[in-house]
Amino acid sequence: MSADKTNNTNTSSQANTNAQWGGRFAGGPSDIMQAINASVSFDKALWKQDIEGSLAHAAMLAHTGIITREDEAAIRDGLAAIRGDIEAQRFDFSEALEDIHMNIEVRLSERIGEAGKRLHTARSRNDQVATDFRLWVRDAIDGLDQQVASLMRALATRAEAHAADPMPGFTHLQTAQPVTFGHHLMAYVEMLARDRGRLSDTRKRLNECPLGSAALAGTSFPIDRQMTARLLKFDRPTANSLDAVSDRDFALEYLSALSIMAMHLSRLAEEIVIWCSSPFSFIRLSDAFTTGSSIMPQKRNPDAAELIRAKTGRMTSSLVGLLTVMKGLPLAYAKDMQEDKEPVFAATDAAVLSLAACDGMIRDMTANTEKMRALAGSGFSTATDIADWLVRVLKVPFRTAHHITGRLVARAEAKNIGLSELSLAEMQEEEAGITDDIFSVLTVEASIASRTSEGGTAASNVSREAKKWLAALNRVSA
Repeated sequence: MSADKTNNTNTSSQANTNAQWGGRFAGGPSDIMQAINASVSFDKALWKQDIEGSLAHAAMLAHTGIITREDEAAIRDGLAAIRGDIEAQRFDFSEALEDIHMNIEVRLSERIGEAGKRLHTARSRNDQVATDFRLWVRDAIDGLDQQVASLMRALATRAEAHAADPMPGFTHLQTAQPVTFGHHLMAYVEMLARDRGRLSDTRKRLNECPLGSAALAGTSFPIDRQMTARLLKFDRPTANSLDAVSDRDFALEYLSALSIMAMHLSRLAEEIVIWCSSPFSFIRLSDAFTTGSSIMPQKRNPDAAELIRAKTGRMTSSLVGLLTVMKGLPLAYAKDMQEDKEPVFAATDAAVLSLAACDGMIRDMTANTEKMRALAGSGFSTATDIADWLVRVLKVPFRTAHHITGRLVARAEAKNIGLSELSLAEMQEEEAGITDDIFSVLTVEASIASRTSEGGTAASNVSREAKKWLAALNRVSA
């Protein structure tokens, strides 16, 4: 988008003469200049928001007497016709007119004449694009919020069904302690809840209306910025015209929220890849979310999950790219800021697709609970339960209990057996006070059931949390 020069610019659709600038520029632009300057190839995505903002601006101009009611009615009808043309794919977007704003404005003037040329009174393309872009990001957040909620619902539903099904819990991707599959899935519900919170916070901060800031200094026309803010469902007008036209914090914050969410989705996708692999075989995905191999007929590749991991790069690079665009710009508008749209559009497309694929895989997957249960007790995963028993029953200091347990693990490891297969006598050689009661804590089920602390993996905790989240998510969507 170009910085706007004047209000009520005399425009025409004659592309070769760069006529939107009137008499100041007599010659046409070079092909290179036109190619680097034009943005309509991507900013046409803002057409709905541009029409919405123009309708509000025209209503305000008529309300304040800056234009007549007749002109407003003509503008409203003309914009409705343009909306119909774009929706029906009959609108010819002209690169020579640079951007979506000039494309719509020129077409409006062609349709309705002089009234169309009055629409740009008391605004600049600077505040126009700042408004359109905020509206677009706000709409995108609303759509993504619904997608994130749907994925959370899918995860919580599966978690409730598997609240008591054991699986190995890992640290360093090494077996650590038994948890439940439901507990593991609920961890991602919590991550996504924070993602929704970040998107919601971004929406609150961006919900101020730049329209009326004009090029950078405001306008001498008696406009009503409260009215345009209200019509466009903003909370308030922006407070400083310089900041309003040059601020892209809302886009950066949005990309930051998407980048963190992408990282969460990538972690989930990585787990799905691991769980699908033959050594694990914790879950199975259907043909809907896997592909085969060109030469190995037995293969079932979790390509959807792998591509979600890869798309994280698109979202994080979009954030870094826009930060780099904005880092050295003096106030107010500079043409550099035309580079703000494509990264936001690209990151949004990647986020929409990644969320849809994650949602689909979670609903599609079949859990191999027997395999998870068999591996939940591997790697001496109940060792901590021995240490806890020593502390709780024998009142042994925890660090001492840790050392005793370590020696018991070494004994079992040397014999290539599990901890529960050690004899009582062998255990008593390490700690004389150990009784038969210690074997009651060495099962996977007992270990899981004992983790009743708030946020722990006990099945009752998991079931309660899953129900709580499902109730909250269903309440919001109702």
